[in-house]
Amino acid sequence: MPKRALLSVSDKTGLIPFGQALVSLGWELVSTGGTARALADTGLPVTGISDVTSFPEMMDGRVKTLHPKVHGGILARRHVPGDLASLSEHGIGLIDLVVVNLYPFAQAAANRDLPFDHLIEEIDIGGPSLLRAAAKNFRDVLVVVDPADYIRVVAALRADGGSLSLRFDLARKAYGHTADYDRTIAATLGEVKVDAASVFTRGAISSRWTPVLSKVRDLRYGENPHQTAAWYSMSPCGFGGAVVHQGKELSFTNLLDLDAAARIALEFAEPAAVVIKHTNPCGVATGHTAADAYERAREADPLSAFGGIVGVNRPIDLELAQVLTSTFIEAVIAPGLSADEETRAVLATKPNLRVVTASFEGLDQERDVRSILGGWLVQDRDRVVEGHIEWPAQDGPRVVTKRAPTPAEWTALRFAWRVCAHVKSNTVIFTSADATLAVGAGQMSRVDAVRTAVMKAGDRLRDSVAASDAFFPFRDGLDVVASAGATAVIQPGGSVRDDEVIAAADAHGIAMVFTGRRHFRH
Repeated sequence: MPKRALLSVSDKTGLIPFGQALVSLGWELVSTGGTARALADTGLPVTGISDVTSFPEMMDGRVKTLHPKVHGGILARRHVPGDLASLSEHGIGLIDLVVVNLYPFAQAAANRDLPFDHLIEEIDIGGPSLLRAAAKNFRDVLVVVDPADYIRVVAALRADGGSLSLRFDLARKAYGHTADYDRTIAATLGEVKVDAASVFTRGAISSRWTPVLSKVRDLRYGENPHQTAAWYSMSPCGFGGAVVHQGKELSFTNLLDLDAAARIALEFAEPAAVVIKHTNPCGVATGHTAADAYERAREADPLSAFGGIVGVNRPIDLELAQVLTSTFIEAVIAPGLSADEETRAVLATKPNLRVVTASFEGLDQERDVRSILGGWLVQDRDRVVEGHIEWPAQDGPRVVTKRAPTPAEWTALRFAWRVCAHVKSNTVIFTSADATLAVGAGQMSRVDAVRTAVMKAGDRLRDSVAASDAFFPFRDGLDVVASAGATAVIQPGGSVRDDEVIAAADAHGIAMVFTGRRHFRH
């Protein structure tokens, strides 16, 4: 009897060459549904699962491999006479290789508009059962969940049939695959609420949260050389699918800064650039092109920008590559990189410059997570949704002073607010309509945040606007803002001394608006 392989895969990458290799080695292919059709369409001989079980696939494919003639053939221990006798008694054939990857539940779960009943149908039942059975009996059955393993499995079959080390490695990988799958299901269903009308909706913080992470790579070290660190992926989008094109090995702090840069750049539809130092922006600007925006962001604080991390929201072209390499920066994150040789040659003149690209399209990361000693904090991701519309607007900030902002001030205030939300608290920043002028970040008091920004800016703040991530608790901070030359201020409001601060703004002739929405970032 030829050896038999059971194949039932959602991801059909490499399936046909793998099937062809198995047939060339004398294996019989047993398969289900779409996998069987894909194999048969290329002329490969395939035995349908129903021919093995003598039972039809039923319930729209919900039941097809859940059968003793399948699981008996997988679980039978070849060195146990009683197991082999049971197979013989019941006419069950051995299955020596199980190739399964599961229904794409994670992709379905990423679509938060998918109806709940459709989401449930993406939960694989038979697949995990096959994998667990095959992995349990790894001494006798090879189990494959990753198309990347097809080549080494074929090589092993041609050589020695698969060493015990290989079989155990594949079994561990299979259990990791099913564990990740179950964690994703548990986490997703944990977000679902059922109301009195039996309507299922998503959005709750799950009662059980277990992230599904895959290691991308080990890092040289953590924040300091004595700390070990690694980079993990939880999504094919964003940094989970980032590509490093050149440069020195990325560090822990590089990735934190690249993330901070990307978050700010993504606030803007127009070309934008960000220069980051220690997760805070030292310069942010928009421009006609990404190169123009970067030069203006760099000049906002050229001293701090030296050796900084850069984020842009446009692919790196030749013009941008030229300005990026004109000064020393550590790394850059962009949504793409031009394929032309000249652009890449310019970047290559700075061989230590880390060039990273990542697509954030379709990224649906609804939660932010941080560790504390003995626990984790999970919260909804902060989004500056109020800044995604043009101001003034009915749903936008509310004017609280005698003087309303001018059209130019409204534009500048909207720019400032989108940046301010990403600066560490306490923060007050000063900007023009399209570039930061001074950033006062991470201060213990709000008035010190203002003073820090003013100290860095010198006399550049005349006719600027200011943004504060939280309310002014006293008028002292507002007085310093006014004396620095700002003409308009945006803040959330909500202090018991709001009236005092508003009166101070009126006394200085400043326009002030309240957003009613705070954006602390600790």
